[in-house]
Amino acid sequence: MDVVFPDGTVVRASSIRDRVANDPTRSFGLYLDMRWLPTWPAEVIDWPDFGLPADGERAADQITAAFARRGDVVEVGCLGGLGRTGTVLACMAVLAGERPASAVDWVRREYNPAAVETHAQEQWVRWFADRLSDG
Repeated sequence: MDVVFPDGTVVRASSIRDRVANDPTRSFGLYLDMRWLPTWPAEVIDWPDFGLPADGERAADQITAAFARRGDVVEVGCLGGLGRTGTVLACMAVLAGERPASAVDWVRREYNPAAVETHAQEQWVRWFADRLSDG
């Protein structure tokens, strides 16, 4: 599903069951589950299901870099496409100008009501936003 952010940036969100290995439209993938096994240009973040990234600083940099690829078709995905994917989409919403306090609600409204599955993931979005303002 294509997600259009407040600044007009478009990112494709996906679950692994919707994985298309030979998608000629995709330029880059940012995946939150090792089972994606991309054979196309991509990065995989070590991020356990229902958890937080193993290396938060590196994950934040990877999310920021993926979002900066405007004009490319960037795909973000985890196993189910909700918790980790929703958390990354909320971080990207902050990058697109959404207020940190409303980024999770924005993703739930614009992408999926079940996105961002845990309180810790919601807090991580706030940490991500604070990191941006500190930098």
